[in-house]
Amino acid sequence: MPDSLYPRRIACLQPSATVILASVGELDRVVACTRYCADVVPNLRRVDRLIIADSWTSKASEIIAARPDLVIAAVPYQEAAVAEILKAGIRFLGLAPRTLDDIYTDIALISASVGAAERGSKVISDMQEAIEEVRRQTASLPRKRVFCEEWGKPIIASQPWVAELVHAAGGDFLGKPGKQCSAEEIARQDPEVIIAAWCGAGDRVPLAKIVAGRGWSDTSAARNLQIYCISDELLNTPAPTLVSGLRALAGAIHPAVFGPQPGLRSTVQVEGRAPRPSKPGMGARLSTAKMKRDGLV
Repeated sequence: MPDSLYPRRIACLQPSATVILASVGELDRVVACTRYCADVVPNLRRVDRLIIADSWTSKASEIIAARPDLVIAAVPYQEAAVAEILKAGIRFLGLAPRTLDDIYTDIALISASVGAAERGSKVISDMQEAIEEVRRQTASLPRKRVFCEEWGKPIIASQPWVAELVHAAGGDFLGKPGKQCSAEEIARQDPEVIIAAWCGAGDRVPLAKIVAGRGWSDTSAARNLQIYCISDELLNTPAPTLVSGLRALAGAIHPAVFGPQPGLRSTVQVEGRAPRPSKPGMGARLSTAKMKRDGLV
């Protein structure tokens, strides 16, 4: 099919879409993106691109000013902005992934939409192979009870795709993925590993503070110092970056086997002991100001 039939100017309101386009070698089509996209795909900083609001705060005027022929966003997004985009005659692709299969479908859909279906298939197969390799490595290891959260006030468990990755990394996910839960509920289940990957917080989650404040000091995770922060983009960006998130999970659940991993930070660093290497994270939805306002830092 002639390249002229594919979208040539794409506005990405979601970091995952930008990551997917980069993974199939089609980043040059991105003419506008969010600041979070630029954080997770550093190559975007090398070329001038219009920085626009994300799916949650999108402004139709900003998007239209970029003159895109395709807009990619993800639920939840501003319905009013979507209506304006559609009225302007711009094609709109709305994503709503929940599971790993959904993410593979999104990769196939986005890559096919820019004429890179074969490369998209390779990205998907590479992801699946990497996940299965970790699953094989953990198959004979003791399974651990793992609580992983995507937000801290209120406490919200991580998404279903994270629950799948936790299982592949040798853990049993506690709570209902993507749902709010209480500190008391989690304490009763006595997690052996606690992981925080707060949306927009990068790797700046105050681990020691939340453990003490929630009454989790007597959990198995706290006694064994298996309380960690994983950089936001590694678990909350439904894209090929999840492979790195999986390895960070494996390092948290079975540290003796997998060792320190990029993007993984433990409470021992907070307490000034035996620091682990970590990688600066990027925000997805939240600002540090909001974290301070909610009393989380």
